[in-house]
Amino acid sequence: MQEHRSRAVRLDAFGGPEVLDVREVPAPQAGPGQVRVRVTAAGLNPMDWIMTADADTAARFGLSLPAGFGTDYAGVVDQVGAGVTGFAAGDRVFGSALSRAAADFVVADAAGEVAANEAYRTPDGVDDRTAATLAIAGRTASAALAAVGPGPDDTVLIGGAAGGVGVFAVQLARIAGARVIGTGSAGSAGYLRELGAEPVVYGDGLADRVRALGGVTAAVDLHGVETVHVARELGVPDGRICTIATQVDGVTAANGANAPSGALPEIARLVAAGRLRVPIAAGFPIEQIRRAVELQAGRHVRGKVVIDLQLDPAGAGPSL
Repeated sequence: MQEHRSRAVRLDAFGGPEVLDVREVPAPQAGPGQVRVRVTAAGLNPMDWIMTADADTAARFGLSLPAGFGTDYAGVVDQVGAGVTGFAAGDRVFGSALSRAAADFVVADAAGEVAANEAYRTPDGVDDRTAATLAIAGRTASAALAAVGPGPDDTVLIGGAAGGVGVFAVQLARIAGARVIGTGSAGSAGYLRELGAEPVVYGDGLADRVRALGGVTAAVDLHGVETVHVARELGVPDGRICTIATQVDGVTAANGANAPSGALPEIARLVAAGRLRVPIAAGFPIEQIRRAVELQAGRHVRGKVVIDLQLDPAGAGPSL
């Protein structure tokens, strides 16, 4: 079999965007039970640069040098390993490949179900750039909401609602029938309204502002602990409060790896049906990976940042 050469983001030292380089590397080969995907788009998440920022954090994720970068991907299956029956060459797929998605090719487990090493069929009606944003943020939002169980009788306070996970959490809570109050900067109010949340500015006096909107029955803190403290002050029991970015005694800390079974295919189905949308804030070619990460790490971008690779006209839109 002829070996393809391919581009991939690599780092020889842990650190910030300055350690990221694009290299030519041998293309990975699909082993038994695996598929190789020709990547068309890779979505960025805070997790990508957090876990490669220093050696201790990287070790907790099982990463060692030299390392790759990026986890969310979408593309087209171009090689199928022995024993794989659910996929064929040419199938459009999306999923996650821990710290190796920003590359022309990734190999993933065809069985799916394992967070950060999975492949799912991309539904018709979902473009590749959108599909490339679903895995980490979608799983995390699903896990957080499962922890608090929002329903039609609930008002959910979502802290950091304008961020990458917030995009999903707000809309999924609304789909579940809940009213949503989302915290953000004053400048994010219009964006939050478009997602379906009632905006409220974070910071001093947040509890009073939320109380003026009628109070809440559940809360998800996607940023730190401010929303946890406010929810407790407003009488929300710890069993209906969840965090994703920190640990608080008595409060569930959600992890995307523990999202409900079938969460990602369901999110993709909701996107295809037009019930959930994912704003794409910016797209960059892989050669501009440092610029892309700097923008995403600034935490002020509204929507997702995507690395555009071999864009397929049938599966992906134009770069911004």
